[in-house]
Amino acid sequence: MLPDSKLAILKELVKVSSPEELIWSKGYIAGFLEGRNSIGTPVADTAIIPVQVKPVIVYGTETGNAKKVASGLLASFKKKKINARTVDIFGLDPKKLEKESHVLFIISTQGEGEFPLSAQAFYEQLTTKDYNLKELSYSVFGLGDSSYPLFNQAAIALDEALEKHGAKRLLPLVKADVNYAETVSQWENDLQTAFAGVSVATTTVVTSPSVSNTHTKEIHKGILSHKVILNDTGSNKETYHLEISTNEEVQYAPGDALGVIARNSTAKIVPILNWLKLEGSTDITIGNESKSATNWLAEKNILGLSKRSVKNIGKLLHIDFRDEVTDLEDLLSQAALPEEFKAAALLKELLPVAPRLYSISSSPEAHDGEVHLTVNLNTFKANGTEKQGLASTYLTVFEADETFDFYIHPNPNFRLPEDDRDIIMIGPGTGIAPFRSFIAHRDATGADGKNWLFFGEQHFVLDFYYQTEIQDWLASGVLTNLDVAFSRDQQHKIYVQDRIREKAAEFNQWLQNGAVLYICGQKSPMSTDVERAIIEVIAEQRNISLTDAANVLEQLETEGRYKKDVY
Repeated sequence: MLPDSKLAILKELVKVSSPEELIWSKGYIAGFLEGRNSIGTPVADTAIIPVQVKPVIVYGTETGNAKKVASGLLASFKKKKINARTVDIFGLDPKKLEKESHVLFIISTQGEGEFPLSAQAFYEQLTTKDYNLKELSYSVFGLGDSSYPLFNQAAIALDEALEKHGAKRLLPLVKADVNYAETVSQWENDLQTAFAGVSVATTTVVTSPSVSNTHTKEIHKGILSHKVILNDTGSNKETYHLEISTNEEVQYAPGDALGVIARNSTAKIVPILNWLKLEGSTDITIGNESKSATNWLAEKNILGLSKRSVKNIGKLLHIDFRDEVTDLEDLLSQAALPEEFKAAALLKELLPVAPRLYSISSSPEAHDGEVHLTVNLNTFKANGTEKQGLASTYLTVFEADETFDFYIHPNPNFRLPEDDRDIIMIGPGTGIAPFRSFIAHRDATGADGKNWLFFGEQHFVLDFYYQTEIQDWLASGVLTNLDVAFSRDQQHKIYVQDRIREKAAEFNQWLQNGAVLYICGQKSPMSTDVERAIIEVIAEQRNISLTDAANVLEQLETEGRYKKDVY
């Protein structure tokens, strides 16, 4: 019998619980009792509900977060005696799903609601062919950022496509935001309960924000207090160091990013108004919102249109755009406006300008009251015309003392470790930004972990960003090792991955001694090439196969000792 005090608590808990929660509690208690020995002494800290199913964990990732979640889930399942396996969605034939009973999808959303490159072929097949998935139970876990207009759109689309083929939801769709650790933990608990045949309440669903140009982040007013080009005269690059001051306290940590929602310039808007035969002051209503044509175009994405926007605008203009189309102006220049054309219909098909994220290159401890950025002016050619990126242009044209809106984008998966832990930082180009923050932070706080930086660019004389600071850190001992690679200073190009191979023995020793490894910069080809070099170094130094070396690196990622911030 329970004492009266405990019985009262139990009765109250039963009174306020839903039927689903009571069923879950029954399963939890049963599992807890199974975890006791014959004399009633607990043999484990947590209850394990017996599970017979063998789930397949399918991940689709662009920057590695979905793979990290999948690896962590697999490791946790194994500890709980759940026989699971992971599969990369790249190359997965949807036909194979017909033979599976339980599949868990972990999928990230890129840019303007797009699938990761590795998942696009799978989704294309899933939505264009017939499959019988009536025997499949599934759950979709989406990784996204609520600052973006189409929050977790890839996960939503995948969930709907699976349901259309007859698959049954094991759990409702989960739409996780940037700080997803707790959501993953809750999803895992609900999955284990559902595997045991117990109904689960829909507690893990994260409500999507409305599709608009607003977001949930706290907006700050920034003042551009200092701007300088980091390249010397003659460089092929135009990279800026920007210092932003505020009249309010802005909290951030090394590894975080700054989010900017850029506005289109008048120079980009006027030609579109001309093509649409509109006055900028003309009021246009979309839904329940009215704005001038100029204001709509300032806030809408008119550069680098998504495939969805191009397709839908093509229908409005009765033209199938087969050539490369990047901007709205390019598109309009190829078509005549139909008689029934309405500007509001076209503007409705344009997504809001998505935020752009830039790694913060300052440290609150070293640069009190300021936020620093390292921004490369993005230039590229499309249809034979040189163009510039919206956000990088927006930031770099600001004059001193001009203000703009920004928010802090936390990056909990790219943090410094304990002060006494060694770190290896690989950051060519503007990938050096967070590592300037890391080193400045460790310098200011007196952290005693060793620090090794790999930096690369085109030319030593022209493109050695933050050279004076780096040399000072090296001289003072804050920076333990420095290896640089300037690709075009000699006939044979040398990159950071070549420096890693040259220092193979020491590099491997640092990893074996517990160092945390970081990569920041361009995803392709840089991060791919660097990762390949690291795997080769591990294989060579430990006398193991490349496959085993890749598994070592994957284990480091699962343990939180291999972190990537690539784009």
